[in-house]
This record gives sequence, C-alpha cells and structure tokens, in this order.
Amino acid sequence: MSDLTRPISELTASISEGRLKAVELVQQSLGAIKASGEFNAVLEVSPAALDRAKQVDAGKLTGRLAGIPFIAKDNFLTFETHTTASSNILKPFHAPYQSTAIDKLEAEGAILVAKANLDAFAHGSSTENSDFGPTRNPWDKDRVPGGSSGGSAAAVALGLASFALGTDTGGSIRLPASFCGVVGLKPTYGLVSRNGVIAMASSTDVIGPLTRTVEDAALVLDIMAGRDPLDATTIERGDNYSHLAGDLSGLKIGIIKEYMGEGIGEDVKANTLSIIDRLKSSGAHVEEVSLPSVELALACYYIIVPAEISSNLARYDGIKYGFSAPEAKTLAETYALTRDQGFGDEAKRRIMIGTYVLSSGYYDAYYKKAQQVRTLLIQEFEKAFQKYDLLVGPTSPTTAFKLGSKSHDPISMYLTDVMTVATNLVGNCAISIPSGKDSAGLPIGFQLIGPQKG
Repeated sequence: MSDLTRPISELTASISEGRLKAVELVQQSLGAIKASGEFNAVLEVSPAALDRAKQVDAGKLTGRLAGIPFIAKDNFLTFETHTTASSNILKPFHAPYQSTAIDKLEAEGAILVAKANLDAFAHGSSTENSDFGPTRNPWDKDRVPGGSSGGSAAAVALGLASFALGTDTGGSIRLPASFCGVVGLKPTYGLVSRNGVIAMASSTDVIGPLTRTVEDAALVLDIMAGRDPLDATTIERGDNYSHLAGDLSGLKIGIIKEYMGEGIGEDVKANTLSIIDRLKSSGAHVEEVSLPSVELALACYYIIVPAEISSNLARYDGIKYGFSAPEAKTLAETYALTRDQGFGDEAKRRIMIGTYVLSSGYYDAYYKKAQQVRTLLIQEFEKAFQKYDLLVGPTSPTTAFKLGSKSHDPISMYLTDVMTVATNLVGNCAISIPSGKDSAGLPIGFQLIGPQKG
C-alpha cells in the first residue's frame, strides 16, 4: 500500500521521527502522477517539489504538514507552475503572486506537487469542459469524475497525493468527492480566503479540501481557515479540528424531504436510508424536514451565478494577461477574437446567460427575483437549524455517469447539482463522505449540511 493512502497524522509522525523521508514521499507522489496519465487528473508538476522535500528532511522546513505532498486545482495562483483554470485563454499565464490558502499550507511545511485538471474556469459538473481534455473516473475510466474539481478528487482517489484543494461554487467539491469515493468538505462561506483564486461566482465560491478521511479534511481546513486582510469577505475562524467526536447521542438530524423524492436513483436512495438507520442506531434523533424553496434553488443558482460569471470574465480581454489573438488589428478585434478563441462553449454560454439576466428590461424579472428566492432559502435554512444540528441527504441523485452522456444537454448536466447548490446560495458548510457503492461498484456520497460556523 502506498504511503500516500495513510492518514496525514501518521505520515507527519513518521517524517518527524525519521522513519520516512519527505523526499521519498514526494518521489512516490511524482511517480504515481506519472503512472496515472490515462486519467488526465494532473495538468502540470511543480519543479520545486523535491527541493522543498529536501528542506523538510534537513530540518529547515517544519510545521503541522511538513513533508506532506498535495495537489491544487489549477484555479489557485501558484509560484513555479502555470495557472490556467484549464482554459486556453490563460494557457501561458504565470501568476505574479500566490494564493493565501497555498501560502498558509506551505507555511506549515506542505509540498505542492502538481496542479489538477478542472472544468475550464470551474464551469461544469463533469470535468469534461477542460480545454486540456477530460479527467476520467478512477473507478471506471469511461465515466466522469464529477466537477468542477474532478481532477482534484480523482487525484486523491488515485493516491497521487495526501490531499487536494478544490473550489465549491455549487457543489464542485462535494459532487466529485461523491463520484470518486473521497471526502469533500465545503466550509462556511468566507472561512477560507479566496485571495489568489480565480473567481467563478464571488458570492458562492468557497475553498475546501478533498481527502481520504474526515480527520484529514478537518486538519487541512484548520490550517487554511481565518481572516485575511486581502479578502474582505473572510470571517473569524473557529476550532475546526480538536472537537471531532464519534458520539452521536442526542444529535438532532433533519432529512431533507425534497432530496429524497423523484429523480433519485434506487441504489442512492437505499444507501442513504441505510446510513440514516445507522445514525439512528448510534443515538441520533432523525426525522424528515421540508425546505420548500430548495426545489427552486437550481433555477435561482443558474441565474445568479452566470450573472457573476459574466462580470468576472470581463477582465479576460487579451490586453492584461493570458492569450491575445495575434491576428487582431484593432482594439475591438482584440477583444472579440481573443474571447471567441480563448473561451470554450460553456464559458460563452454562461457569459451570455449572465449578460442577458442583468440587461435592462430583464434584471427585475430574473436576477432580482432570483435574489429574493435566495433570501427565502436563507430563511428556511436558518429556521431548520433552530431545531436541527445537521441536515442530511444524498450528495447527488446518481452515481458517476458516462463520459459524453450529458455533454450536449446542458440542462441535464445542470441537474447534476440539484442537491448541492442550495448550500452555496445560503453560505452554509457541508461535507460529502463516502457511504457505499451502487450495484455497478461506483461510489455513493452522503451529504451532511451544517449551520454557518467559523
């Protein structure tokens, strides 16, 4: 068994006691990455990884993650590697600074070994929208790994690193975690700084870890969490690590009624009910709860998020950074040709939808109405958490689907996020944990949603 599948706490203890060299661990990671090329989970390897490992072994680099290799989704700005967001429009881009989350991890001795594939600009649920080719699911190469953090989830499932970083705008950590059989943690909005992470939708974007265990996820989050003067949306951190408990006695849990109705696969439903029975037998008080506005969350999300995408992607104009159309002869041609050639179909689709809902005559009918629904969602979740400690349900209505099966049907693809988007709209924390497999042997994820906490 690879050392990279062991818990982080075991690895750091082995390294600090001299039973394992950081260089050996990084070499294992780089070797596994090289051998995993057919899955296309990784876009680029960091040339500085082995040098940092040598610093750990020499005692020059210490911390809670000293010597632990990790992989970052390629929308995190990083030194030493390109940052492309898996889009041709950023293909030649080297970041002039590094994201706060990466800085915090490296300050604790973690070693960035590679950048992971994603749906370009995080626009997708399958990692098929990458301009550098799709990532394949580690459990079945003919299926998707989920998205948009599919490369990160696949990397952890394949044992390429001890953990990976992802971003979750509407489920983009939890969905691939479910499809790949790993843990995916979406923190409360603002708990981790978004400074130095390429924005998709600024009011729902969240940074979080993908790991093999809940304990590993809590440790990584504990290091990244907290206020950042470079991100005004950050909040005070709480204690994310030391209070992990196995005793569920007296815990009040609400099963979201709307997540257990039509559209959920039989195997997913049976697995979810089985986990709920285990929660009951562990002493938790479990009952059904209805959140009526949850059924409107997906429509609400696909109005608000494209509107923010339209605004955020306006900066990619062929002038400041990244790709610029070489044949353009005027400024107007530079803008038009750069964006036409540099953006993929999904980015263009979302830009057009977002521009439309923000345009004169449609703002009140669509964007304003969606924000009103968002307020109703927030109120319903707040009311639910006055009674319950946790809300639960499946992470996704199905397990991983075949590559290409939804590529030409955007609505069907968007429905993949039906059980995850509401949490982003209200800003709550959530986690997807592996809970079993379906009849085809594909992983199923169980989702737990908590109140907003630091």
